[in-house]
Amino acid sequence: MSAPDVSCVVTAAEGGEEALTASVRSVLDQSLRAVEALVVLPAGAPAALRTAAGSLAGHAPDRVRVLDPGTDSVASLRNAGLDAARGTYVLVLDTGERLQRHACRTLWEAGTRTRADLVAGGWSRLTGDGTKEQEPAWQQPLFLRSRTVGRFTEAPELAVHDALVTGFCVRRAALERHALRYDEDLTHSGILFGPLAAAVVGRIALVRRRIVCGRAVPDAGRDLAGLVEAHRRVCHVLVAQGLAELREERDRAFLLDHLVPLVRGFPERPAAGRERVAATAARVLPGSVPEPVLLTLPPVERVGVRLLERGDAEGTLGAAYALRRRGTVAAPLSVRDDGRVYWPGGPDPVLDVTELGHQYRPFGELKLMNRLTRYEVHGSLVLLAGRLVLPAHTGPGPDAPLTAHLEFRVRDGSRTFRAPVDSLRPDTTGISWSTRADPGRLLRPFGARDTVWDVRMVVEDGRDRAVSDLFAPHDLVGPADRSPARPRLGRVAGDTWEPYITLRDHLALRLEARHRPARTARRLVHYATHFRPARRARLLLRALRRRRDRLHARGFKASVYRSWLLRLPVRRGSVVFESHMGTCYGDSPRAVHEEVRARGLRLRCVWAYAESPDGFPQDARLVRRWSWRYLWELARAEYWVDNQGFPQDLDKPSGTTYLQTWHGSAYKRMGFDETRVRMQNAPQRERLQQAVNRFDHFLVRSGHDERTLARAYRLPEAKLLRTGYPRNDALLAARARAESQGRLPRPALAAELGLPDHRLVVLYAPTFRGGPGKRRRQRLLLDAARFAERFGDTCTLLVRAHYLEAASLPACPPGTVVDVSDHHDVSELLALADVLVTDYSSIMFDYALLDRPILLLAPDLDAYAAERGSYFDLREKAPGPVVATEEELFDELDRLKSADTAHQERRAAFAAEFGAYDRGDAAREVVDTVFARYTAPSRTVPTGEAGHEPQP
Repeated sequence: MSAPDVSCVVTAAEGGEEALTASVRSVLDQSLRAVEALVVLPAGAPAALRTAAGSLAGHAPDRVRVLDPGTDSVASLRNAGLDAARGTYVLVLDTGERLQRHACRTLWEAGTRTRADLVAGGWSRLTGDGTKEQEPAWQQPLFLRSRTVGRFTEAPELAVHDALVTGFCVRRAALERHALRYDEDLTHSGILFGPLAAAVVGRIALVRRRIVCGRAVPDAGRDLAGLVEAHRRVCHVLVAQGLAELREERDRAFLLDHLVPLVRGFPERPAAGRERVAATAARVLPGSVPEPVLLTLPPVERVGVRLLERGDAEGTLGAAYALRRRGTVAAPLSVRDDGRVYWPGGPDPVLDVTELGHQYRPFGELKLMNRLTRYEVHGSLVLLAGRLVLPAHTGPGPDAPLTAHLEFRVRDGSRTFRAPVDSLRPDTTGISWSTRADPGRLLRPFGARDTVWDVRMVVEDGRDRAVSDLFAPHDLVGPADRSPARPRLGRVAGDTWEPYITLRDHLALRLEARHRPARTARRLVHYATHFRPARRARLLLRALRRRRDRLHARGFKASVYRSWLLRLPVRRGSVVFESHMGTCYGDSPRAVHEEVRARGLRLRCVWAYAESPDGFPQDARLVRRWSWRYLWELARAEYWVDNQGFPQDLDKPSGTTYLQTWHGSAYKRMGFDETRVRMQNAPQRERLQQAVNRFDHFLVRSGHDERTLARAYRLPEAKLLRTGYPRNDALLAARARAESQGRLPRPALAAELGLPDHRLVVLYAPTFRGGPGKRRRQRLLLDAARFAERFGDTCTLLVRAHYLEAASLPACPPGTVVDVSDHHDVSELLALADVLVTDYSSIMFDYALLDRPILLLAPDLDAYAAERGSYFDLREKAPGPVVATEEELFDELDRLKSADTAHQERRAAFAAEFGAYDRGDAAREVVDTVFARYTAPSRTVPTGEAGHEPQP
């Protein structure tokens, strides 16, 4: 063939015949045909490897060349391939790496179009057992879009991580012009070659495509010294290019990408391997890990790297367990006089783990590491010994009656067997223990579906109970530690207990068939369940299960609802209430329900709940959302009342009145004003319109709501009720009471949450930032641990996540941070709070009615407004200071009393504009209007605090 467009250099390795074939096949299968493969064989390559290479060359002699340079080092093999390449661009693959179908075409076209000397794209590597692949997380922003840069300094992130170890090609002319070669004195020369090439060549093109897949997971422990040296040389390249400021980023990436995974993999290494890696680390890491960079890592990560740097194999193993099982206390922590908590190893700031918050949890709530140190089989008996870690701040009392037992639990948790622990020897840093057990007599499985049993230990001191798995390195047990088993179904069901260490690093026992009767029985069972009639029976059973599941599918239920249930007559006086899609008993539907209940109206009230009925009124009928009973009640209800929207698939019965109380005034664009909705197709927009058309009454609380929400949802004037929100009646009552009687004593909720009167209560309630889908945990913009550290003596932070999200909170001192996300009624929390911190949540419109300080933490205000759209300029109309950083927020809290006076006028104007219709009697007016046929003269004054029935 004529000169190819791309030359692919493939280095072969001993024992990698299949991997070599896969790599070369991926080159030959490229959609760009002018591609050649250069297979470079190491010296002394075995016959099988040479045969595989020869077969590939024979299959495509004009596209595959085999080179034998007579050397063994990977760098020299690659250099030989570079010297022999004839293509316009040259790309290097390790054995096992495979090109994507259009990889060469993508690289060549980008290079030709941009005249770039280096073209790079993404790559993925194997994970776990090698059956799945994943791109490194840092790749997405790097290759988010295709772009071209004139010099390496315009895309320095290429050298922060090891982005150029594969998946890129270099123009052959640039290779020759700059004499680019792999350093043959460096085992990890691939880490250095890419950044070095990027630094000296001209134009660089980045393509938004994956180029290479199948890259092996790097093993930093195999040649740690070479890895550290490669990293050091890359740092020299950065300094030489005038990018010394990226040195710190490169150091941090090196720690996270190489050393932390090395620590995390310690339990999977044999004891000798752990000692070897630790000894190498003690020799090469000191001086290579800058302490300022190390201190930027999360606590357990930096502890693991520090212990590895010291060559402490046992300590590194403990840190690895803490990394693999988050929240586990894996070492006897010590508490200094200043309250700081340290990992064992001296008062080293790197070993400061105070922010983990273990010191705030009592003995019974801690997840303690119980290290299994011995598992020995003596006949039918098994000797188990280990040590339970105890931190210095907690543990069993010195005179407490200490007892312990082992629990053997079948994997599904349906059965448990116990064995007492014979010996307990507590000391200041832990509890050493040992016991003998006979698994054959103790464990009596049936032998069919209960073949795997997890082992854990329970320690009790008469007051607290601590439960811990038995952690162990993966080489602690092996085939020699098998013991006899006695299943209830006899030895044909199994005959041997085989211990093993799970992927979560704890001890488990598996029932195995080692002898002929059990093996024969298992083969017969396998045949009986896999021959043709059995397969047909399984398929039939699977089809029946699918039919059963279809009866509970929402689509089928909605079809039955529309076809049959809507024909049922309406039950007079029946009302179905729902709040936030059934997640809580709160908001305006609750206020309306309590007004109905207080006035004794003869209405049949039904409440829908999503998951748990806890917290819902016991005197109302409760139905689970999307259950058949739920559909029955909706089809027969005379009234629907909710604040979010009943399922769009469910049509409203013809004789039903739908009251939509809504859940807040709008800052961000809603309904048909949303970009997301405008981008939908016509059927999707029509579906939303049909859902909105079900509303008979829609509550608004100001002219702003009429101009925004009513217009955004295309609601006619006749459907609007200008009453304000019933949920806000409680806030206006709380304000009136505070002005006439003072704020103290606080409501009863304060006692339930453990809030003393003298502490300032700050409510943090951020807006919803996700999209459609399941509820997920989100990282809060406000660091609760930093808040507790700075204001913990005087303030309590109440964290209220959006009902579609959940907050992940760090452990903090008792009484400083409280998660109130599961509290049903947010109005109670608003009435309790002294200060509100939010961002764009509609909760600020309600809280302004209390005339209390509001702080807006909005670091991404401009980006959020651009993405979601907004109805007004928040900075112009905000009811309080708008801050962009956490430090600015803390400064505002520090001077709250003196600075809030300047915001009172703005807050009053905000409340007047956005809450003009909130007068404190919304619930009464709504009930009088919507339920007019059932109302009698009101016997009560407007409701007071939410959750409390008004007094007659």
